[in-house]
Amino acid sequence: MPPPFQRALVSVTNDLATDNRVHRTCTVLVAMGYEVMLVGRKLPGSLPLERAYRTKRMRLLFNAGPLFYAEFNVRLFFVLLFSRATLFFSNDLDTLLANFLAARIRGKELVYDTHEFYTEVPELVRRPRTRAVWLAIERWIFPGSRTVITVNQSIADQYHARYGNVVQVVRNIPMNRELGPVPTRAELRLPMDKRILVMQGAGINVDRGAEEAALAMRDLPHCLLLVIGGGDAWPVLERLVVEHRLEERVLLLGKMPYEHMMAYTRNADLGLTLDKDTNLNYRYSLPNKLFDYLHAGIPVLATDLPEVAGIVRAHDCGVVLEQAGPGEIVAAVEDLFAHPERWRNLRDNATFAARKLSGDEETAKLRTILEGLG
Repeated sequence: MPPPFQRALVSVTNDLATDNRVHRTCTVLVAMGYEVMLVGRKLPGSLPLERAYRTKRMRLLFNAGPLFYAEFNVRLFFVLLFSRATLFFSNDLDTLLANFLAARIRGKELVYDTHEFYTEVPELVRRPRTRAVWLAIERWIFPGSRTVITVNQSIADQYHARYGNVVQVVRNIPMNRELGPVPTRAELRLPMDKRILVMQGAGINVDRGAEEAALAMRDLPHCLLLVIGGGDAWPVLERLVVEHRLEERVLLLGKMPYEHMMAYTRNADLGLTLDKDTNLNYRYSLPNKLFDYLHAGIPVLATDLPEVAGIVRAHDCGVVLEQAGPGEIVAAVEDLFAHPERWRNLRDNATFAARKLSGDEETAKLRTILEGLG
């Protein structure tokens, strides 16, 4: 059946290169027959893009702070206002205002996909005045939004309690894709004689455990930690590596295409997801990296947060920490690798979990939601 809207404009504030959730949205829309344009921004270090749909990356005068959000939303508003799109797909609160205003003026359909509990992120919780601005936007627009999607049931329940909306859930399980044979460690210039730990993600930010993981490496000489991605904790990690002389134990690799990232992950022995329970957003988070680790067939070392720990325990595919200080990380890693049979069982369970946690099922959910528009 042809879609009720023939053109869709999808918007997000990042540079489009590593956002697999947004790429899935665009891929589903294309498969449904939409003509898709994805709009984001261009940064000095942005990776090249190859997509089966149109993309537009805006170069901005400001790349952070209030002026960035103001400039981005003003420019996005005019792109939306004069586009031929009949469906607007807003990703996260920082694109919602422009989408809402343009959709109301033009009488177009709006879908809002909130990838996290936006107003509860630590960057806003610690800045109450800034948070008040975003809360005002959310309180104005969210209650009247007809189609809202988020990443897990915990966040959906929190939004329902706050605004009364029925929020639909599409989890961040990656789409099934052919990654090809696993490259050897030698090909990736990784050591053969060390256990490899990996922490990955575009949001390696404060309170997500990266600093503690790096400090733990002081007492794990037989291990190598790969940190792949970026975020506001990156400068701190660079300083810690130098200050504690961890150059041979911590490798900061930065952002890279998904297939390249997964080549490293599939060579790892343990995946780390160590968010702290310092704010509601992290408490209820269900990060992409958890599913990437499972699809790579590696066990998980996770903090005891409801969504993440629930999956790890349900599938017995990793170790859950009550606290994620450097000492606790060291103890858990040493204990796990001291019992290779236990590690192998967790690895096998991770592979089985990946088969049950289907990206195809989440893609089908998203398609059903979009087919119900109109």
